[in-house]
Amino acid sequence: MLESGLYRLLGSAIGVAAASDTFAQLQVAPALHRPVTDTVSRAELAQSLNMALFRDVTLRVPAAAAYVAEQRRAGQRLSFDHGALRTVAWASGALPPGEAAITRVLRPLGFALAETYPLPALKMTGRAWCHEDLPEDIAQFFVSELHPERFSSGFQAAVTRVLSSSRDPLSPQDMAWLEQLARDQALPWAAALALLPHLIACFDRQHGLIALEDYQALLLESAEMAWIATEGTAFNHATDRVADIEALASAQRALARPLKARIEVSASGRVRQTAFRAAQVQRQFLHQGQVLSMEVPGSFYEFIQRERVGGELDLGFDAGNATGIFKMTAQAAEAC
Repeated sequence: MLESGLYRLLGSAIGVAAASDTFAQLQVAPALHRPVTDTVSRAELAQSLNMALFRDVTLRVPAAAAYVAEQRRAGQRLSFDHGALRTVAWASGALPPGEAAITRVLRPLGFALAETYPLPALKMTGRAWCHEDLPEDIAQFFVSELHPERFSSGFQAAVTRVLSSSRDPLSPQDMAWLEQLARDQALPWAAALALLPHLIACFDRQHGLIALEDYQALLLESAEMAWIATEGTAFNHATDRVADIEALASAQRALARPLKARIEVSASGRVRQTAFRAAQVQRQFLHQGQVLSMEVPGSFYEFIQRERVGGELDLGFDAGNATGIFKMTAQAAEAC
């Protein structure tokens, strides 16, 4: 493991100690433990990005950190199923609008659109992106888009003000490397080492300080857009794939962890999900010429149980499940 290209990649981006810690936490498919060669495959880059983003969530969500530490003490490695993030189908400063800011990264890394999930109750659309090379072993991305045109004109104006300062973390050189990766399905080491930190930076808030009045206006109509206003395209949650979600839920409730009150079950019955409630975080706002801090919902941590169909894991999602899980970042998630 410590001699693999994947370990070298991750260590270069987040540090050797953090990489070692993350490898100790997560299951990694043997196919990804490839010795260092002249090039880095798209699967290695995708997995290193996923591992860095998983670690970021566990550092930002105390309940997740406690759970991951508990599993590590028990000698258990986690199966990272998917990460989720939120985008806005609207003009976004220097960024491409909506999911395009993220899919321009996912496609060259080997992810393909697997399914689209309308989320009408949230005025959003969700899309699942699955890796073409190792679909069961490299965590999927669930990328949602909020549609401001379905809200009031005042809401739309607030969205415009919030997103107008967005910067693009990818340079023209980064985009050229992504084009090369899409074409060759691999990159030379120097390019991969330089590109990875910039890919990680795409999963963060790209806009500047926002007005408290804009945040409050967004919150009145959409808790999801209010969350985007403070957190941007950071991972909304990361998800552990477990064998028995009922047993897990019972164990976590016994530890008084902030777990969702019920388990969401897909229409097929094959996908079951629950989650810790979102961590509360301090964020800064502009108000009457001053900068003030306020506590708002941050990210959370999810659990999923998937059944097999004809020998293959059901990697699908469910719009009803997603709508229920999204409530974990609402201001009052206790009833979920």
